[in-house]
Amino acid sequence: MRAPEQAGQWVSTFLDAQAAELGAATNTLLAYGRDLTDFTGWLAHRKGPALGDVTREEVEAYLIHCDAQGLAKSTRARRLSAIKQIYRFAFEEGWRDDNPAIQITGPGRDKRLPKTLDEAEVDRLLQAARTMGRDRVRNTCLMELLYATGMRVSELVSLPVAAARGDPRMLLIRGKGDKERMVPLSPPARDALAAWLVAWDDGQPARAQKGLPASRFLFPSRGKSGYLTRHRFYLLIKELAVAGGVSPAKVTPHTLRHAFATHLLANGADLRSIQTLLGHADVATTEIYTHVLDERLSELVLEHHPLAQKSD
Repeated sequence: MRAPEQAGQWVSTFLDAQAAELGAATNTLLAYGRDLTDFTGWLAHRKGPALGDVTREEVEAYLIHCDAQGLAKSTRARRLSAIKQIYRFAFEEGWRDDNPAIQITGPGRDKRLPKTLDEAEVDRLLQAARTMGRDRVRNTCLMELLYATGMRVSELVSLPVAAARGDPRMLLIRGKGDKERMVPLSPPARDALAAWLVAWDDGQPARAQKGLPASRFLFPSRGKSGYLTRHRFYLLIKELAVAGGVSPAKVTPHTLRHAFATHLLANGADLRSIQTLLGHADVATTEIYTHVLDERLSELVLEHHPLAQKSD
């Protein structure tokens, strides 16, 4: 295939291939698109070479430019990754005979431990979901499923209702890269799911009267996607935090995913099992939770061990 003449064509062809061949998630494609548009825009502003003629020096100069803008290490690392990926694709397609970015070492990422919640805080969130507002049956189901499975919020809100039928002991989840995994449901999660399905079915006649087809999603909405948006769920979980007396600054949908993993590890689950349940491609990603647990154990020793107390 002949190399495109315009930078925009390079980027769009690369993104199409990522979507078609690798099943890249929409958010991943959007991030690649933004990062590569910034890179090509920088080249154009400098009246630099076309993408097909870029050298290692230009890529390094761009990263210096990003650093001078005060961009976080994680952002610079992601942009370099996008550049490496498009040139890897160009090499495989025969558009170039090298990858000018392949030997460039990224800035790395600041290793920050994920925020998590203790079991008492999770209990207060769940209790708030059971008692707050007219949507409490749905909200209880959302929160119980999230904490019981450690799903990503995008996986949770887009669950098809068909996956929840028949009082399942396991849920089939479609995750990143269109990969599927099975996760077990706890008894409270199964009870909450059963209660929500009754309410879901009860709401179908009203939809039919309005000329609306039955939704295929477990958590339907009137929005374009047809299901509850991540943004709406983010706002909901903040509301539940306030109602439950938990600091809203500590609570996000991803915090419940971290709590799921941390609490499993604290109660004896092994890393490989947690990796499978979370849908991590690499166990190294899951290992961060051992550091969370180590930090918490250190705090407990410093707070409660008599030899750790300062002498008067």
